[in-house]
Amino acid sequence: MTTAQKIKDIEAEMARTQKNKSTNSHLGMLKAKIAKLKRELLTPSGGGGGAKVEGFSVKSTGDARIGLVGFPSVGKSTLLTKLTGTFSIAAEYEFTTLTTVPGIIRYKGAKIQLLDLPGIIEGAKDGKGRGRQVIAVAHTCDLIMIVLDALRPMSHKRIIEKELEGFGIRLNKKPPNIHFNRKDKGGINYTFTVPQTHLDEKTVKAICQEYRISCCDVRLSCDATADDLIDVIEGNRAYIPCIYALNKIDQITVEELDILYRIPHCVPISGYHMWNIDELLEAMWNKLDFIRIYTKPRGQLPDFEDPVILTNKNRLMTKFCDHIHRSILSEFKYALVWGTSAKHNPQKVGKEHILEDEDVVQIVKNV
Repeated sequence: MTTAQKIKDIEAEMARTQKNKSTNSHLGMLKAKIAKLKRELLTPSGGGGGAKVEGFSVKSTGDARIGLVGFPSVGKSTLLTKLTGTFSIAAEYEFTTLTTVPGIIRYKGAKIQLLDLPGIIEGAKDGKGRGRQVIAVAHTCDLIMIVLDALRPMSHKRIIEKELEGFGIRLNKKPPNIHFNRKDKGGINYTFTVPQTHLDEKTVKAICQEYRISCCDVRLSCDATADDLIDVIEGNRAYIPCIYALNKIDQITVEELDILYRIPHCVPISGYHMWNIDELLEAMWNKLDFIRIYTKPRGQLPDFEDPVILTNKNRLMTKFCDHIHRSILSEFKYALVWGTSAKHNPQKVGKEHILEDEDVVQIVKNV
């Protein structure tokens, strides 16, 4: 029996099982079995791992990487060409893009790498077509843009989300607040700091035993599900923000467009006519959570043309210095900051200062 068939059999058993408190632990164990089988399915067997597929691995450049994911002939290649000026073959027939085609978007001073990935089909997570290689590249992206046909967005959206979920990609989600620590002795220690509506001690132990874990600490600081705990134990999940670009809005009515705007994280566009592209670029910027920091050489005006791009999570002065050059921190004396993070302009600050968007920074080195 193949691995894919084993997964289907377990999914059929889950569908037959009634969901209640007495079956929670059994369902959790079945979910853990599926997660293990999917890992086997996605990990190439053998030492060599098979022949390398050329054209999928692309060197990462710029401040961030965005992957265009979608079914064939939804307009990914046209969108890449319009946004970056990089030519990618576009035609009326399917599968015109057979390899990864990179391009660079320049927006608000940031250089963003955009990857036009070959179209995926249903069953890609199980190895159909080249879906496994396509989703593997998407796994390395800072943002995923799912391009959908505005004429049938929801059916395609559900299928693509299922394929990405099956490959360990969690869209627009944050890692669950679960502390999991393996240990040598002491058994399974289960604690929680918030009320749990999905997991109990019996279910947690059943999942751990399926992974042959007999001693560990599990602390739940959120209302976690069995899937959340399995994701933490697997440890290879990617939590990636996502935008849904609903393309070809030139082929629908205004009433239909109003309905599409109600879909969360969606931006209706027309790649061919370049309609609503400004809103798409702004949505990309917000999802990447970028801020701009301008440099000011001593005795000169600030450089507003080429800002240093940081994220809101990493906006310490140390990150700013590392971004310019690794040697600056060793020579750092203090910095002068103009902007919203400064109490007065300019403010003399140290390495631990937290920067804000569009601050101006002048670094003073030790002589």
